[in-house]
Amino acid sequence: MKISNPYWKDRLEGRMPPDLAREIEVFETQLELKRRGKVDDRVLAETRLRQGVYGQRYDNGQRHDGNQVRSLEFPSGDLTKGPNTRWDAPGMQRIKVPFGGVNAAQLETMAELAEEYSTGIAHVTTRQDFQLHYVHVDDTPTLMRRLAAVGITTREACGNSVRNVTACPYAGVCRGEAFDVTPYAMALSRFLLGHPDCQDFGRKFKPAFSGCKAEACGLANMHDLGLIAVTRTVDGEERRGFETLVGGGLGAVPHQAKVLDDFLPTEELLPTAQAMARVFARLGEKKNRNRARIKFLIRDLGIERFKELVREERAALPHDPRWRDFISEALDHHESPRQPPGRPDTGETPPEFGYWSRTNIRPQRQEGYVTVTVALPLGDITSAQLRALADIARRYTRETVRTTVEQNFLLRWISEAELRDLYAELERAGLHRPGAGTIRDIVSCPGTDTCKLGISSSRGLSAELMKRLEQESDAGQSAHDLRIKVSGCFNSCGQHHVADIGFYGVSRTLGGYKVPHFQLVLGGQWSENGGSFGLPIVAVPSKRVPEAVTRITGRFEAERLDGETFQAFVARIGKQEIKAMLDDLSGLPEDGDDRSLFTDWGDAREFSIGDIGIGECAGEVVSQVEFGLSASEREVFEAQLALEAGEHTAAGQKALGAMITAASSLIRIEMDPLPEGREQIVTEFRRRYFDTKKFFDPYAGGKFAQYLFSAHERANGHGDSNGNYTAEAAHHLIEEAQLFVEAALTCYGRLGA
Repeated sequence: MKISNPYWKDRLEGRMPPDLAREIEVFETQLELKRRGKVDDRVLAETRLRQGVYGQRYDNGQRHDGNQVRSLEFPSGDLTKGPNTRWDAPGMQRIKVPFGGVNAAQLETMAELAEEYSTGIAHVTTRQDFQLHYVHVDDTPTLMRRLAAVGITTREACGNSVRNVTACPYAGVCRGEAFDVTPYAMALSRFLLGHPDCQDFGRKFKPAFSGCKAEACGLANMHDLGLIAVTRTVDGEERRGFETLVGGGLGAVPHQAKVLDDFLPTEELLPTAQAMARVFARLGEKKNRNRARIKFLIRDLGIERFKELVREERAALPHDPRWRDFISEALDHHESPRQPPGRPDTGETPPEFGYWSRTNIRPQRQEGYVTVTVALPLGDITSAQLRALADIARRYTRETVRTTVEQNFLLRWISEAELRDLYAELERAGLHRPGAGTIRDIVSCPGTDTCKLGISSSRGLSAELMKRLEQESDAGQSAHDLRIKVSGCFNSCGQHHVADIGFYGVSRTLGGYKVPHFQLVLGGQWSENGGSFGLPIVAVPSKRVPEAVTRITGRFEAERLDGETFQAFVARIGKQEIKAMLDDLSGLPEDGDDRSLFTDWGDAREFSIGDIGIGECAGEVVSQVEFGLSASEREVFEAQLALEAGEHTAAGQKALGAMITAASSLIRIEMDPLPEGREQIVTEFRRRYFDTKKFFDPYAGGKFAQYLFSAHERANGHGDSNGNYTAEAAHHLIEEAQLFVEAALTCYGRLGA
């Protein structure tokens, strides 16, 4: 790799850039002032988040070293006892890796830090970052300095900032790309890091690059700023540019990105991103975090008005030489192979090597070379494996390693002649797991293991599904190349919305006990940069999810038409048929005798919340409430069926009706007879459940109640003046209705307890 620019040489040759050193000093001072009681908690929270330091939850209040934790909050304990006091509750350190690019020294440093400050395991995220869990906040400045010494920063890995700039890990070696987006990702990451125009956002801002439209490697459609490489002939000369998408995102309610510019010349990349940041900082929501992402600003303004504002802001920007220089300097980035090109060994192939070769190897556009995916179970890699991977990167490549959005590593520029030797080394390190990019390669967020928002054990379920799938034969499976993605809650950190088969954690209550569930999401499209988003169709107890997967994949195997995709199969047989196929799995036994349903995967403890005491006189009221909540779930599903049939207005109306039914059901607990009319129901719900905060979710606050209020206010404002709904508006409203109904069920369970 040839790097002439000092900025990149510092980071790749082990020198700590002065700007990073100063940032860490400031952060360390803030921690000391906090110990002395001179920094407000909110100020420190934003400071540490901007340095990538998160709080996390614990397993039954235990730290990984076995000691008791006094609080699940972060930071915790008495911080006023003097400079030698350590904060009790370790957290999570996120480590920013632009475009997923890492070298051997960085892998070795990550191994050391995981051993010394964490659990000996590093975690690769769905945005190409690293995370270390159970890190004490007192240790984070030292950890940051050691990362900075090998060219890695944690700055703005979290917080209301520009997050990691992700990019297709195949950039530069992909046969289908328009051009290599790596230099542009490098330049944008450098330009936006710490930029003064990016310091006053109401929420985070996530950019992503893709080298083509067809694949999913960059997932441009689900980002705040998505950039897809395209070329155009101008005056007989081929020009580079980007199809520029804005306002995409998953989260609780996913939004498809809109086209800002179908051909943005590469020289306009940095000033346009700066102009967009200025518009977002100036006009984006600041008080209501639930509406503070740029997707909501675009929804409120409309894409045409947003385009005008960005164009006006761009025209007003004073010239900045960095716009040109940063890209010019990044174009000095060149990868080259260590070994000459080769041909694969044509000798006898062991079955294990053969399957691994079919799933984990992809030819490069450079003849004689391939990329090799190192598939990580649940995105985890041990310190010993990181060191082994560093050695392998030095031996077989010029340290051309990247992380992927599917929580794996990619080795680039592997000579085909060395594949057998490489496989043997990966096998010795336990890094030879096959099935990359198949149904076995399940993506999962941390879930209840460490995330404060986790409802159900996404990692536990994913591990169980992987174990079962790996026991099955891979030969002739139509379902072999499907994607399964699992999130522990509705926020889609596991990207369940773009999976063939997605799940997110919810809970239900039976006999006073919480039962962990997962909502099944179907209809997502992983290809075409996350081309479409699925919708939830039924909640299944966690322990029954593997059987649900078996039934779905089995039916696809048995009834798939020749060449039919899974999305086409689901559309053909219909979600109603799939839901009916799973109805016996979704119901809970009335007697509660099956105690296995009250535990989650990987956790033997029951989700007990105590017995619900219900007096005889309340029996009829309770049954009506439960009946109403059940009806609201049915109405959400009916809205989906209407959307599937192309009846967009009916779908939107049914989704709003489901929220009204759920709100009415809760009102019935306190009020009989019920008020008449939607206006009165919304008013009573606001007075009895929102103003009193009874409906507030422990993690989301009043976010889901706002869905009802907004839908009610917009009931005559969507689409045209007659109140019609567009397909997109109906899709969003169905997502919101599903979450509102889930929150109503949780609220009812909480009130009963």
